[in-house]
Amino acid sequence: MANDIPPELVAQIRRGATRLARRLRAERPAGGLSLNKLAVLSHLHRNGPSTPGEIAAAERQQPQSLTRVIADLEQTGLITRDRDDRDRRQYVLALSPAGRNALAVDAAGRDRWLADALRDLNETERQVLRLAAALMEELAEL
Repeated sequence: MANDIPPELVAQIRRGATRLARRLRAERPAGGLSLNKLAVLSHLHRNGPSTPGEIAAAERQQPQSLTRVIADLEQTGLITRDRDDRDRRQYVLALSPAGRNALAVDAAGRDRWLADALRDLNETERQVLRLAAALMEELAEL
């Protein structure tokens, strides 16, 4: 049970995992999808067709901040835009087959990078990672 884990150990794991994630993020090579493009594509993959407002609300962003991202994704053919059947003034975005492929390629690239980065961890970092993974599994079962 999660109650068996001392709060100070939980805090140490959180701090260590945060520092490790920050370091790994800083070492991540450029390329792939931007975070905003990834957020929009992932949202459409998880939730199906959505309005820009629904995407912005779910991703906790202002709709204006996604306007350029949505235009770029539409221009490159990664998403499609159709009128909403319920409200013809609104439009709905959907993930195209090319968008699904772009998500898969980006995820595969991130997985390769992460596997390489994890291979280079020192023993302390590996221990933090194991403890954090065990804690997350335990919390997921609650």
